[in-house]
Amino acid sequence: MASFNFPGQTAFYSGKVRDVYTINDRWLVMIASDRISAFDVILPRPIPFKGQVLNQIAAYMLNATKDICPNWLVDVPAPNVSIGKKCVPFKIEMVVRGNLTGHAWRTYSSGKKNLCGINIPDGMKENDFFPSPIITPSTKAEQGHDEDISKEEIIARGLATENDWNILEKYTLKLFERGKEIAAKRGLILVDTKYEFGKIGDEIYLMDEIHTPDSSRYFYAEGFEERQKTGERQKQLSKEFVREWLIANNFMGKAGQTVPEMNDDWINTISKRYIELYEKVIGEKFVPLSLSDDETYQRIIKSVEKLK
Repeated sequence: MASFNFPGQTAFYSGKVRDVYTINDRWLVMIASDRISAFDVILPRPIPFKGQVLNQIAAYMLNATKDICPNWLVDVPAPNVSIGKKCVPFKIEMVVRGNLTGHAWRTYSSGKKNLCGINIPDGMKENDFFPSPIITPSTKAEQGHDEDISKEEIIARGLATENDWNILEKYTLKLFERGKEIAAKRGLILVDTKYEFGKIGDEIYLMDEIHTPDSSRYFYAEGFEERQKTGERQKQLSKEFVREWLIANNFMGKAGQTVPEMNDDWINTISKRYIELYEKVIGEKFVPLSLSDDETYQRIIKSVEKLK
C-alpha cells in the first residue's frame, strides 16, 4: 500500500494494520491496510480485502451506535478508508466482557478471583456468562504491554476524572448491549470487546474501530449451551484461527522463532475467512472493491475538501 502526502498533513503514523494521517491537526484519515498481525508481529504477506472487511464492519457498527454516543467517524470515501475527527485519547482501553473467556479466564483459573477490582463469582466455568457484563480496563505500560487497571487506579492516576469515568462506563455498557443485540440477530454472541474514547473540548467521543473480529470475540449462539454442558470448545468467530495455525507451526512471536511460510492457498483461505466474518457479522453480501492508489488518493482529497 502506497504512502500518501496530503495537503495540510501535519502528522503520520503507521500501526500494525492501519496508516493514520492527520490533516490540519483536526481530522484523521485512517487507512486499513491488508496487513495482518499476530503475537505483535506483522506477518510477511498481506491478506486480500482484509482492510476493506475491517473498515466496513467498523463503519457499519459506528453508524449503528451513533444514537448512544458521539463518535469520530465523518466519512468513508473508499472501501478501506475512514475519515473523522481527531480527539485527545484517554490512555485506557475500555475492555468489556460478557463471558469468562480469554485473559479473564486465565486469571480466574490461576486462582485469582478479582480482576481490575471486580470480584468474579466462585464456581464459574470457562466461557460461562457473567451475571452481568463487567468492565476490565487496561492501560499501556511504558514497555507497550497491556496492564489491567481498576476504576479507582484510573481516577487516582488522573487517566480520567470521576465524572469522565462515569460517562465512559455508561457508554461502554450501552455500546456492548447494542453490540450483543446486533450479534444476536445474526445468531452470534458478542463475548468481549474493547472501546477507545477521546475528547474534543469537554465532549467524549467513541474512537477507532468497534465490534470487528480484530477487536472482538464472537461465539456462535447455536449449540452454545450444549457445548458448555459437555465441556466442548465454543465455536468462535475471530482471527483466532490464524493464531492457532501459527502456534501449530511453532511460532508465537518469541525470540529466535521464524514466521512459517504463507503459501498462496493459505493466503486465499484467510481472505475467504475474513469475507465470511463480514457476511456473518453484517448479514450482507461482501462486494470486493479494489481501487488504485491514485483513485483512493483522489477520493480522500475530495472528502477532506468538504470538511474545510
